[in-house]
Amino acid sequence: KAFEGCKSLKSITIPNWVTRIGERTFQDCKSLESITLPDWLKEMGTESFEGCKSLKSITIPNWVTAIGYRGFQFCESLENVTISDWVTEIPPYAFEGCKSLKSITIPDWVTVIGERAFLDCLSLESITIPNSVEKIGFCAFDNCRSLESITIPHSVREIGHGLFFHCFSLTTITIPHSRKSVWQDNLDVCRKARILYH
Repeated sequence: KAFEGCKSLKSITIPNWVTRIGERTFQDCKSLESITLPDWLKEMGTESFEGCKSLKSITIPNWVTAIGYRGFQFCESLENVTISDWVTEIPPYAFEGCKSLKSITIPDWVTVIGERAFLDCLSLESITIPNSVEKIGFCAFDNCRSLESITIPHSVREIGHGLFFHCFSLTTITIPHSRKSVWQDNLDVCRKARILYH
């Protein structure tokens, strides 16, 4: 909680010897616009940047393996995120309420997209899900009102309900043919979308 609630902090560079950012370190730093993370960073704790409403861009270094629960929740100005290749999970609520985020690529090592991970990402137009993902939690993409298309890879074996609630712009959903029955409940709410199988 080192900088929690520092409402006038606008930018910071973290020294290279730092390997972990603890929980709530920058929570509610509402004026924070830019931050440079160290190359040797390995872990980001729970709610580490939650409520940083002015943060526009962040690059998560390649040694990071864990983002942290609610890591970037309510970062309303966040437009660009580069996620470390070594991250294995997008935890629950990680990017909830990131209203300015337009696109994101999930790294190839990620196996789980947690519940409500991208809830209320109102500007999200595209998301790339790799073949490594095995589980997508409930309401993961709920209220992504600008999302136009999505492809679910064959690797996904477990899904939650309400994935596409309020995704009013969704016109194309591509899912594995072998998992057709499993997806039916989620597809029923997407009456305007064209369903493709692969």
